[in-house]
Amino acid sequence: MAPKKKPGRVIGWREFLTLPELTPFPINAKIDTGARTSALHAFDLRVENNNGLRTVVFEIHPLQRSSENAELVTAPLHRFRKVKSSSGQTELRPSIITTAVLGQLSWPIELTLTARDAMGFRMLLGRSALRKRFLVNPSRSYIMSDKPLPKEPTTP
Repeated sequence: MAPKKKPGRVIGWREFLTLPELTPFPINAKIDTGARTSALHAFDLRVENNNGLRTVVFEIHPLQRSSENAELVTAPLHRFRKVKSSSGQTELRPSIITTAVLGQLSWPIELTLTARDAMGFRMLLGRSALRKRFLVNPSRSYIMSDKPLPKEPTTP
């Protein structure tokens, strides 16, 4: 009988992770084992050709349910990928490779870029990014990350 594999790190169904090459703000990501690829909310997206290097220029709102702190990002285009949304629609999306950081772990992930305005989470972390790294506890949140403190109310 083969020896049992040691379980990986356990994460919750949502975690705050950082994408240090894109933004200093932690992003509240939904851990989505039903999605193969990871997705990030991006808008005003365009593909440019800079001296033979194709780049993607886009803006992000890293804070959930907030349109403040929009950040302009430029990243090398990795490829275009066909992605089937949860509604069954197939979309051709640009993707980039960037570094994800969760707890003490840092690793490269592929992110497809798409408008996620209407969605509850600005980012989905799909199973390709999870593979051989994590086990998901669907009944818990923020196991490997700290939930940021609520913003202080502003006084007039």
